[in-house]
Order: sequence, then structure tokens, then C-alpha cells
Amino acid sequence: MKLLIVTQYFWPENFRINDLVSGLIERGCAVTVLTGIPNYPEGRFFPGYGFLTRREEEYQGARVVRVPLIPRGSGGGTRLALNYLSFLTSAAILGSLRCRDSYDAIFVFEPSPVTVALPALFMKALRKIPVLLWVQDLWPESIRATGAITSQRVLDRVADMVRFIYRRCDRILITSRSFRSSILQYSGTPGQILYFPQCAEAVFQPAAQPVAVPELAHIPPGFRVMFAGNIGAAQDFETIIGAAERLRRHGDIHWVIVGDGRMREWAENQVQSRQLQHTFHFLGKHDLEKMPAFFSNADAMLVTLKKEPIFALTVPAKIQSYLACGRPIIAALDGEGATIVAEADAGFTCPTEDPAALAEIVLRMYATAEKERERMGISGRRFYEANFDRNMLLDRLVTWIDGLTAVKRVSCETD
Repeated sequence: MKLLIVTQYFWPENFRINDLVSGLIERGCAVTVLTGIPNYPEGRFFPGYGFLTRREEEYQGARVVRVPLIPRGSGGGTRLALNYLSFLTSAAILGSLRCRDSYDAIFVFEPSPVTVALPALFMKALRKIPVLLWVQDLWPESIRATGAITSQRVLDRVADMVRFIYRRCDRILITSRSFRSSILQYSGTPGQILYFPQCAEAVFQPAAQPVAVPELAHIPPGFRVMFAGNIGAAQDFETIIGAAERLRRHGDIHWVIVGDGRMREWAENQVQSRQLQHTFHFLGKHDLEKMPAFFSNADAMLVTLKKEPIFALTVPAKIQSYLACGRPIIAALDGEGATIVAEADAGFTCPTEDPAALAEIVLRMYATAEKERERMGISGRRFYEANFDRNMLLDRLVTWIDGLTAVKRVSCETD
């Protein structure tokens, strides 16, 4: 089976599509990845990459074709729009010229923007190749929620574009069951929508005991609440810092932040101004392969999102990683994400944007016996294996693609 993966983000950028490509290669698929020049999240090209360098390379057996784009810079509105538009244009024109194999299907990875699907649909129109769109982020809901676009007229035009895209994809894969109603209002075809949740990369496994991590050596002994991932507006660090402030008197509760993002400087300034630096620790971004070792040193893993209707539908990808590593979870979430943590019996949840409630469940976890926390972690791991196992999901995806390619072959034979 020959597959073309269209994604604006790809290795060495850290996205789940990297592992999915590896899994498809493991299953004997011939994969070509059409992507841009890596620049996320720093907003500048990674060392060794540029407009005219490393235009083609290999990743674990996949051919990687890179097209030029304007780097996202600081992530401001105009620069981000240029970043999206430049990839759309380059991928549609250059991608069509450089990716000319007889592909059985095109798979689109869409964390944001949804415009990443347009080059795939352009190639579908030229070559009659079926398209699967894996939706990680709902448009226009997400850009309305983040305030990226406030004009209703513009939002209406974005909705028209989303409708155009969804109705021309052969399958729409959703990472959260709660996405279905939103997708359906634009696609209009229930049978087109399939539930395909994210899984954690294969490196995320339970550890029998904490693994030594030099970056943690300076943190005093105590109860470690660890947040791993992007430090952005959606992650609501105001609530995290507010909860830490309420627990100031518990000097042995340490908030460990492993990650980076555009809100990191703001968060660090808030920690300094509120004099929380003795219990709040920013460790920066680290390689994916090191994350399970960090997790093994946490007493509980933290996941938070802001209070927005769109975020209540979303399942943060870190939940699967936390579950896979068998760590107890503290979740300040609404909706689908909180439901998963509760169904897994893997930790405690509270509503979003409520620092007092978050402080309360952190204290509750702090007071929970270590044996009981271990039980939560085991329960979470079992839930992960039953619902998000990597091999199970990859096999399911290959079966769906096989089904589409069979329909394509029959159609070609009868034309």
C-alpha cells in the first residue's frame, strides 16, 4: 500500500504524526510525507534547515518531501496567517510536482490549521485519490475560542471553507467522540465520520521505579505534581499558578513544568512576582524519548485547559501519555477529557479555571496513600490498553484505508 501523508508539522518537530508514520512503515506501507520546513514551536527554522536545504530526506523508511513556508515567528496573527498560507500554496503546487507516485490514499494530519487539507484535496481532484482527514482541532470553533479571529464575517467564511473541505474528504477521523456533532453540521454525512483517538508513542511505558533524571536533581524532596507539554494560552497557567499560590504553606508540594511555549515567559514572571519560585520549577523542553523517565519521578501528572466549549470537546494528547505510563492524574478539565480520567479511575478531576478547586484535588492526591496512587496508575494503564493501544489503533487505520482503496479499485475497473 502506498500512502501520502500531508502534514504541515513533522519530525524533528514533536507531533503524534511522527509515530503514526513509523507504525504504518512497520505494517509494510510505503509512505511519503509531504511537509514543511520545521519551525515549531520556536518560530524559526531548525538548525540545518532552510528554504533551499534538506528539501528531501528519510525518516525511519519514509520519504520526506519538504516544501518552503514562512516560519511562524512569535505566533502573531499576521505571521501565523502567512505561515499557514505559504504551506498551503507550496504544498499544493510543489507537492503535486514532487509527489507523483500512484498513491492508494492520502492521509491528512490536522492539528491546526484546517487549510492543510486543501493541498490533499487538490491532488485528489487531479488523480482521484481518496483522502482521510484526521481532525485534532475543530475549526472555526478553536480560532473563535482563542480569539485569533473575532470578526463574525470572517468566521462565517472560515465555516464555509470547513464545509468545503469536510464534504470532499472520503473519511473524517476524530480524536474525541464529542467532535462528531460539530463535524456533522459541516460534513452532513454520518457514515463518513470515524472515531480514531490518539495513542501514546511506543516509548511511553510504566516504570518499575523512578529513573534518574539529572534535570530533577536540584528539586528538593517532596510531592511532585508534573505538567508536561505546551505552555500556551489554552493550558490556563493562571489557574495552575493560582492553585500553587493557595498551597504556598505546603512547601513540600512542588510544581514541575516540563515543556515550553509562548506563555512560558509570562508564567515565569508570575511565579517570580508571587514568590513561588521555591516550589515552582520550569525545566524547559526535552526530547520525547526522555519523557517517560521524567514521568517516573512524578507523584501525579497534571493536565489543564481553559473554560471554552471547544476545549470541553477536546481530549488533550498528554492524557494518553500519562495513562500509558501508569501515572495518577490530576485534571482541571471539563467534558470529554475529564470523563476519560474518571472512567479510567486514574485520578481526580475538577472544573476548569477554578484555582481553589484545583488546589483542593492536589491536596487530596497529596493526602492519598502511595499504594492507592499506584492503584490509580495501574487502572489508568489498563484503560489505555483497552481503548488507546497503539497497535490496535494502527491496525484499525490500515483496515479502513484498505477498505477505501478497494472501493477505488472497483471504481477504476468499472469506469
